[in-house]
Amino acid sequence: MHRFAAFLTAALFSTSLWAMHCPADMAKIDGLLKTDPPSDATVLAQVQKLRAEGETLHKAGNHGESVKVLGEALQLLEASE
Repeated sequence: MHRFAAFLTAALFSTSLWAMHCPADMAKIDGLLKTDPPSDATVLAQVQKLRAEGETLHKAGNHGESVKVLGEALQLLEASE
């Protein structure tokens, strides 16, 4: 029982960490789009799509998936530099 309680506490704590990570990633993406947007229109459209999807997932409480999607957007931005 003690292990289960520790696991449950860790799981809940990690969920709240993911929740705080999403807005930071969205802000980073927004900043990069303002200061150094990709020159390729296809990449720009994909980043904007992933950023919007990440925000939707965040608002729905699916923070793990949101971080994953926002990470993909950040990777595209970094690759286009």
